[in-house]
Amino acid sequence: MALFKISHRTEYIYEQAVHHSIHELRLTPLSLPNQQVISWKMNTPGKTHESVDAFGNTSHVFVMENNYSSMIIDVRGEIQSSPELTFPDRSSAVSPYYLLQQTPLTQPSDDMLSFFQLSSASVWSSQFIQELAKKICDKVVYTPGSTSTKTTAIEAFALSSGVCQDHAHIMIGLCRQLNVPARYVSGYFYATDTTDLASHAWVDVCLNLEDGVWTSIDISNACFSDERHIRLAVGRDYSHACPVKGIRSGGGTEELITKITIEKC
Repeated sequence: MALFKISHRTEYIYEQAVHHSIHELRLTPLSLPNQQVISWKMNTPGKTHESVDAFGNTSHVFVMENNYSSMIIDVRGEIQSSPELTFPDRSSAVSPYYLLQQTPLTQPSDDMLSFFQLSSASVWSSQFIQELAKKICDKVVYTPGSTSTKTTAIEAFALSSGVCQDHAHIMIGLCRQLNVPARYVSGYFYATDTTDLASHAWVDVCLNLEDGVWTSIDISNACFSDERHIRLAVGRDYSHACPVKGIRSGGGTEELITKITIEKC
């Protein structure tokens, strides 16, 4: 078991004044048997409305109605985490069968199935998905800035480069295509050698559909999730689990500055 102190600051700077905007945040870590929220504080420029979405994620929405040219969202707190290779779903969780549906971001091509040598005869196990994660990493080289949040699994595969989000979408698409439920996980990752992965994404795979038991795999690191992985949200793909998203009127081009620090206590 490990205790982590996390600070996450998101700043938007706009070319012109923003007249109106709506923001949705999934920046509150999930409370789970292997993940306890010791303390967590969120500061936003507007009053937030808290709710729980269909996936069990804590969502905060706030509206900005006065003109502004910059905005800061700040969250921080302490999380206690322990490793757990397999785990059952919460009773309120979305059915794994719903997570068999592809999305535009996860839909794979026939070339992808052929390249990774997947077919209906593939035997899915913990070892199998770890080997598949390694193959995805070897094919799609981790390259910060090479893709965007709108990049699809097919596009990242064709580019042979991407980031954790792309690795996750590829894995999810391959699993679903062969009737294995999978979902996107967004969160934090404690890495001692790089800050690129502090804001991270990985995948839950349901290898035991009958009992609803999941295995969590970090494709970018080709490892199973452990105490270094702090969960924020889950969903069908990035769009359902992204930490910060919104729509606005005005503003022109924007500059995004993100600073995340994770300390092991």
